[in-house]
Amino acid sequence: MSRFNQIIATTALAVAPAVGAQSVLIENATVHSLGDAGTVENAAVLIKDGRVAQIGEGLAAPRGGKTIDAKGKVVTPGIFDPLSALGLVEVSLIGGTADDAVEDTSLSAAFDVAPAINPRSTLIPISRIEGVTRALVAPSSPSAWLSTPPGHVIAGQAAVINLGKPATAIDKRQVAMFVTLGEHGADFGGGSRGGTIAKLRAALDDAKAWNALSDADQVGNKGHYSIKRPAREALAPVLAGNMPVVARVHRASDIRAALAVAKGYGLKLVVAGGDEAWMLADELANANVPVILDPTSNLPANFERLGARADAAAILHSAGVLIAFSNEDSHNARNLKQLAGNAVAHGLPWDAALAAITRNPAKIFGLDARLGTLMPGYAGDAVVWSGDPLEVTSFADAVVINGAVIPMVSRQTLLRDRYTKDGEWPRAYK
Repeated sequence: MSRFNQIIATTALAVAPAVGAQSVLIENATVHSLGDAGTVENAAVLIKDGRVAQIGEGLAAPRGGKTIDAKGKVVTPGIFDPLSALGLVEVSLIGGTADDAVEDTSLSAAFDVAPAINPRSTLIPISRIEGVTRALVAPSSPSAWLSTPPGHVIAGQAAVINLGKPATAIDKRQVAMFVTLGEHGADFGGGSRGGTIAKLRAALDDAKAWNALSDADQVGNKGHYSIKRPAREALAPVLAGNMPVVARVHRASDIRAALAVAKGYGLKLVVAGGDEAWMLADELANANVPVILDPTSNLPANFERLGARADAAAILHSAGVLIAFSNEDSHNARNLKQLAGNAVAHGLPWDAALAAITRNPAKIFGLDARLGTLMPGYAGDAVVWSGDPLEVTSFADAVVINGAVIPMVSRQTLLRDRYTKDGEWPRAYK
């Protein structure tokens, strides 16, 4: 086996946790539980059978388990990326490694990303050794200039994964339905935002009418619909309010149009992107619509982002909007803590910033009863940080996913060591 292939094989093996379902005690730490326990100094977190068992002082080390001394360090829940393509995209410009978008307009809402997720992607260890333990894996809409036809306003269904053992990587399928509005969305409506909204309404009307039919009436039904039967059926939980609709949208007027559609059909809306969402902070809060945003997106990258500003997260939070952070860059999901730190620098309270990358994503997607906090009964996801996790100079010293201590190894660390350290193989051996 060549040295290069050995590195790839070692990285793939590193995806599987080095430790199974043993108990783990993290002691002597400052613990930010984001739950009822709040922040506890000089405390311990005991994880058993993959779940948090206790938080407190003076907890006994588990027999046969692992103890991590976190003296002088900080422990938080694992980071949850609420908008990623982890496991779907390996190299963005190589089509054979990108499974996040479909050009077939007949699929639309029926497109489910889960079967395409690769839990052995080399991007997963890169992200998890820096504290990312969960991620929402989302579909995207294709670029119109690359696709004929250009896809559909409804991009498809997302899944939530954990970044631990490959065999159990998918936590939940069909977690959210994604739609693309705004400037990019206009590509799917004949070149106009108005056309896109009309197309979205037509799809929702078709699904509503179809799902109102009895089974007998559906048999042999030859009615004209704008979307195929699988897509109509996939929209049933959306219309019932059981599956949130995540709209990728930035401009304030486009967000208001999305709010009108959501109100008209009783949809559970989530805004993703939302550079100008701060302009509608009160409306979003009153409608109970969360916003997933990038706090570092503070420049007018195009005409739909002219109102971008650095303190947008603070404005939304002050108005009562539930916020979460993502840069929608699976190659840099590890930078989520930096996004949170930037938001703090522009007025967001520290606790709210930490929640925006841990507890809030779980809440947005209805998983906050078992993810996002360090409380008894919750998933055993914890990160030991060398210092303040929102500081760029702090790093993850240990990561636990589902109660398993993961190896702090990725393809990048292996390549770093290959070129900087002497060992079994000569330095830079090929």
